[in-house]
Amino acid sequence: MAPVVLTGRIVTGRRVLPEGWVELTDGVVTALGEGRLPTGSDVRRADLVVPGFVDLHCHGGAGEQFGAAGSVGTDAARTVAALHRRHGTTTLVASLVSRPVAELQAAVEALRPLVADGTLAGVHLEGPWLSERFRGAHDPQQLQPPAPADVTRLTATGLVRMVTLAPELEGGLDAVRALTESGVVVAIGHTAADAGLVRAAVDAGARVATHLFNGMPSLHHREPGPVLALLDDDRVTVELIADGVHLDARVVAFAARHAGVGRTALVTDAMAAAGAADGRYPLGGLEVDVVDGVARLVEGGAVAGSTLTLDRALRFAVQEAGLGLDDALAAVTTTPAAVLGRPDVGHLEVGARGGAVLLDADLRVLAVEGGPGPG
Repeated sequence: MAPVVLTGRIVTGRRVLPEGWVELTDGVVTALGEGRLPTGSDVRRADLVVPGFVDLHCHGGAGEQFGAAGSVGTDAARTVAALHRRHGTTTLVASLVSRPVAELQAAVEALRPLVADGTLAGVHLEGPWLSERFRGAHDPQQLQPPAPADVTRLTATGLVRMVTLAPELEGGLDAVRALTESGVVVAIGHTAADAGLVRAAVDAGARVATHLFNGMPSLHHREPGPVLALLDDDRVTVELIADGVHLDARVVAFAARHAGVGRTALVTDAMAAAGAADGRYPLGGLEVDVVDGVARLVEGGAVAGSTLTLDRALRFAVQEAGLGLDDALAAVTTTPAAVLGRPDVGHLEVGARGGAVLLDADLRVLAVEGGPGPG
């Protein structure tokens, strides 16, 4: 296949070429530079060329959700991945909500072909080891402490890349240690833990805050709880859902400024209605109504994921929250790639395999080139 040369302002994730070019051959970055373009290539120009986005936390899109059983589930997962790819996400982790352990194991195994071919970067288990008090859009009947046998059963698939849990549950800290030792990224979320216990969980190996501020007690001046402990620890990467629903733009700005570049990851937490119409959708075993793009549980009205895509999160972070463009780009590329331990994605230096996104001056996606998976 002939190389493709992308030209414009190139943000590689490590440097900026104000008027540069990057060459991709079979989806891999083979050269980049400034000035004269390589000859014999298909040249495409954009205002801005950036690395393919990396989403650590995504449940669905295009009317489908991760976690359906069998071949139907595989087809649905490919539909979800294709939707988010059109919006710039080339490295995607499939998030599953709380279900019985046997069902989760089956759902994880159903995604094996997509992890094998690079369509997915692994699986994120958001539950069932969560706080009932801060369960959000998780079925309370499915929540349970992390039994060691269940932890082993799910991680033995080799497909689980990240697990969100509440460390205050019985066996919570032991689960953090076991998961960390098995190479799984541990995220703290849907938790009532106090600041001291959060610190203990980070000492035990936890490294991510699942959608900071959401699914945990609010920051209080006498009881700082998990928010301050997670935000203030240099070892922790904080997820932010930058949609104006989960977080006010000023809170996004505050958290990103305090955590800084390298610790801030924008995520979608998208459910099935991302890229689809308003209406009623399933989320795990619960039902969700989406009105004006906002998803809430039919019963209780809790916010139930988002309808975000990462390009929209990027625009919100820059245009509404006032983050610098380079800092916001890092939050959807290099930082989440580092969480996954993926040096091959999230940048546009030679050898990168994460693809490239062509953006216009308003940060809207014009095209996506290359990236993991069949594309």
